[in-house]
Amino acid sequence: MEEECTIPDDNEIETLAELFKIFGDTTRIRILFALCGEERNVSGIAEALDMTQSAVSHQLKILRTARLIRARRDGKQIYYSLADEHVHTIIGVGREHIEE
Repeated sequence: MEEECTIPDDNEIETLAELFKIFGDTTRIRILFALCGEERNVSGIAEALDMTQSAVSHQLKILRTARLIRARRDGKQIYYSLADEHVHTIIGVGREHIEE
């Protein structure tokens, strides 16, 4: 646990700050929750969140660049899911924290 409290170098601090900026947008948080536990295509996410497909696509690009989601192609469709268990943990712990 001590290692986690050691101040990282400037590069790592910058990378962490950029990661947390991604979580600073309510639309992206909603998309992450929509993908929590199941994969969906753009139209499925748009429908679940009552958003346009273009708005969803824009946010998906940001989330993919940040490596928070992954994409899987099936024919002409692309399905999105959370990148790994870490992302699930981050949003779950964040939710627990605000509900305390």
